[in-house]
Amino acid sequence: MTTYAIVNTGGKQYRVQPGDTIRVESLPGDEGDLVELEDVRMVSDEGEVTLGSPTVAGAKVTAEILGRGKAKKIIVFKYKAKTRYRRKNGHRQQYTELRITDISH
Repeated sequence: MTTYAIVNTGGKQYRVQPGDTIRVESLPGDEGDLVELEDVRMVSDEGEVTLGSPTVAGAKVTAEILGRGKAKKIIVFKYKAKTRYRRKNGHRQQYTELRITDISH
């Protein structure tokens, strides 16, 4: 059994454990900085599960910022038949890459 947590950041939930590397929505901070994610929804410590309602009180996940980047481009294409309406747009979402260092509760 290992220690893991479910964290909410950027409107998405991630299952993380120490040593994991995840890509989340862009967060403030520089490369090498430590970030504390305090919106922890669940913690499992050696099989002992603690659920939050909605968050676990006093729990936080510490992560190190590894870098930033942009995801692959997605194409947004709007089209209406028989009316000559076409709109093409592209989007690249910015992300922050994190390495999980510690889970405390």
